[in-house]
Amino acid sequence: MDATLSRYVDASAAVLLRVLLLIAVLGVLGIQTTSFAALIAAAGIAVGAAWAGLLSNFAAGLFLLTFRPFKVGDVIAAGGTSGTVREIGLFVTSIDTPDRVLTYVGNNKLFSDNVQNFSANPLRRVDLTAQLPQGADVGGALDRLKEMVGRVPNVLHEPEPSVEVLTFSAAGSTLTVRPYCHNEHYWQVYFDTNRLISQLFGAPAAIHAT
Repeated sequence: MDATLSRYVDASAAVLLRVLLLIAVLGVLGIQTTSFAALIAAAGIAVGAAWAGLLSNFAAGLFLLTFRPFKVGDVIAAGGTSGTVREIGLFVTSIDTPDRVLTYVGNNKLFSDNVQNFSANPLRRVDLTAQLPQGADVGGALDRLKEMVGRVPNVLHEPEPSVEVLTFSAAGSTLTVRPYCHNEHYWQVYFDTNRLISQLFGAPAAIHAT
């Protein structure tokens, strides 16, 4: 069974079995459970009305499992949080952020927000920029940088890396550097390419992610 679905079913079954166990124990003790079960149902309706937010999170969890915008193990950005999905629970989804902080986000917030799934496609583009000094040989810089970026480990040759002039100002030309790689190599390619740009154009090159 899929890990996302199995963990959701496990959590749901645990709650249901605890309720059934309580009713069964009361029955063994000779306590009439028919009226008790009706009382539990009435209490459930009252609590549900009072906790509408929890019910919306529960319903959103079902929709997340149905439409599958992401699954356990995917890297996403949604609800103001980005990281790796650990579990889709009854009411909340747990996400491990890149700095290893476990964050719980309400399912309704995830379902009603835009979701970026970085694991859905096999390839990802790394976007960097580099500021050339005024009077630099732009054509030579483009050719050299494109050649060197293609040698960075795990940079794909198809699609080929893109190095172009992004903007021009009195400070000089700003280049955009866009190599492609597989998802698992994103940060390695990001930092290696950043280091390459720094070595080619010097530390004060005003390099930053776009």
